Amino acid sequence: MAQDGRIRQERAVATRAALIEAAAAEFDERGYLGASMDGVAERAGMTKGALYFHFRSKADIASAVIARQDEISRHYAEVAATRSASPLESLMWMSQGVATQMTREVVVRAGLRLAADPNAREIPREHPFGRWVDHTADIIRRAIEVGEVDPSWDPELVGHVVSPAVAGVQMVSDMLHDRADLYDRLQELWTMLLSAMATERTRAEVPRLVAIIRPEGPGEG
Repeated sequence: MAQDGRIRQERAVATRAALIEAAAAEFDERGYLGASMDGVAERAGMTKGALYFHFRSKADIASAVIARQDEISRHYAEVAATRSASPLESLMWMSQGVATQMTREVVVRAGLRLAADPNAREIPREHPFGRWVDHTADIIRRAIEVGEVDPSWDPELVGHVVSPAVAGVQMVSDMLHDRADLYDRLQELWTMLLSAMATERTRAEVPRLVAIIRPEGPGEG
């Protein structure tokens, strides 16, 4: 009996995960207003009954997509921290992770689209952009302390400029080239920003740092 219960629980978890993935694809393609529960069920290859067993409404499943997006993004941020030997390396690995999420993780694309969608304001959520601003400012503060960034730069100012700049690069790359050039455009952005902010001794490291922002092959990461 205990094993049967565990199997049913595992199936329920797998079904919920599949529905969140299908909903993400629906929201990513159609936005909140254009998405439908019928569309989610069809993408998942499940009945509407199965969908409504797990999620009461479109707002309910959209909230689940945003929550899952936050989990994925936090994981990428943790990985970036473990791969870094310095604050600026951490910032580059974060940008590399952002590009990877936007090109490979439909749940992340959908979650960010929902977070910025004025038609989805009914969904309770914590907007991720404020957290990104704070995290970027904290990294710049540490980069100043270790001599990577010129102390004349205000970390809060950098945080407020960098986060919307990265978001803007993503948006334009999406509209013009379906994100195919996203890594290249982020490298260009960071080449300009780091060349301006870096101390004299760090400036020579800028090409190596921005080269971190590249697609990774199978088995990397």
